[in-house]
Amino acid sequence: MSTHESETPSWGIEPVPERLRLLGTLDTGLLWGNLGVSLLVLVAGTYLVPALSLPDAFLAILLGAAIGNVMLALAGLIGADARVPAMVLMRAPLGRRGSLLPTAVNVLQCVGWAIFELLIIATAAAALSDELFGVSAQWLWTLVFGAVALALALLGPIGFVRRFVRKLTVWAVPVALVYLTWWAFDGAGFGSLWDRPAEGGLSVWQGADLVVAITVSWIPLAADYTRFSTSRRSAFVGTGLGYFVPDAWLFALGAVLFFSRDLSDPAAVPAAVVAGGFAAALALFALMVTETDEAFANVYSTAMSLQNALPHVSQKALVAVISAVATVGALAIDLVAYESFLLLLGSFFVPLFAVLLADWLLAGRRYTREDVFGAPAWRPGAITAWVVGFVLYQWLSPTGPGWWVEQVERLDPPGWGIGATVPSFLVSFGLGFAAAALGRRADPRAVGA
Repeated sequence: MSTHESETPSWGIEPVPERLRLLGTLDTGLLWGNLGVSLLVLVAGTYLVPALSLPDAFLAILLGAAIGNVMLALAGLIGADARVPAMVLMRAPLGRRGSLLPTAVNVLQCVGWAIFELLIIATAAAALSDELFGVSAQWLWTLVFGAVALALALLGPIGFVRRFVRKLTVWAVPVALVYLTWWAFDGAGFGSLWDRPAEGGLSVWQGADLVVAITVSWIPLAADYTRFSTSRRSAFVGTGLGYFVPDAWLFALGAVLFFSRDLSDPAAVPAAVVAGGFAAALALFALMVTETDEAFANVYSTAMSLQNALPHVSQKALVAVISAVATVGALAIDLVAYESFLLLLGSFFVPLFAVLLADWLLAGRRYTREDVFGAPAWRPGAITAWVVGFVLYQWLSPTGPGWWVEQVERLDPPGWGIGATVPSFLVSFGLGFAAAALGRRADPRAVGA
């Protein structure tokens, strides 16, 4: 291990120095390309159909992936600009203590997704080993992949790209995706799939919201990785294009699989692939291995988020504790209901990003160390803009556990069918821009910034 790589995992909340900004456009793209390859996205694609026809589902995927990845790419660019972790970055628009609000939400989200990812990986591995060897042993697979996630998180972003992505997944994943795509269409008759009518109940914009929701769940993690990018351009291009390709591909593949394999339940996707023969099972195994990077990212980013509140606590110790919590959670918790809670948390991040973008633009499209670490304790205007955006998002598209959705629906949400992403973003951006402009006008330090 080089000196640079050995120092990277424990780098805390201070701006990353130039000597550690080692991820160029290709490396950043490889990192985000691997994070975009997920069985979760493949399964999520099946939720778009049969409510939408395949042409409309593809349109929703393109719209959602374009919107979500532009947001993600901009978040990556801002992270490369400030060179600090994502939740530390939120000190600039929300204040030093105000940033602890999204930090708490992000910790809940990251731990939840880490548990969820380990559960998905272990379930797929158990189905595969049961098919091949007659033994599922899901608990053993959970422990194995929990240990792998821990090892990857201790490597840090640079070590992860150079030791895991470049040497393993960069070759296996494209081959697996190409084969699974061929297998999904083989014998299905593309024309009949394309002409199959929609059953209704979902608009194109509402379908796009689902795609955006999965994509923007990475926004509060983006800067944790792009702070190591060599430049703002490499962060923007690498993040945006790197995640867009597998994101759109897997959503579309999930929608096709639902029709071509006559699935009645999205959860049946892994089992259907395993039943498709040895080559399909091998391709699933390749995706299952790369799925581990999702758990890695959520474990690593939970540690980085906690360091915003606990900067003096060892990052390696936090990674170890969080990995243990995620592994135990995957063994003990039924996450069927918790998944809807994770989607509720995800609706916080579209308006949060809008507030961050507005503040960053008013700062001259560049954050200095003083903007982040010299921010006041609270910025009430920006926090209000964030909360208003979240409320609007939920009113337009109630998302979350059944009890939450039931309460929101009492407020008579409109049936406009326009989705919630764009309206909540625009409202929070406008309010955040006004709050940031007034705040900078009142702050003498901001004059000439």
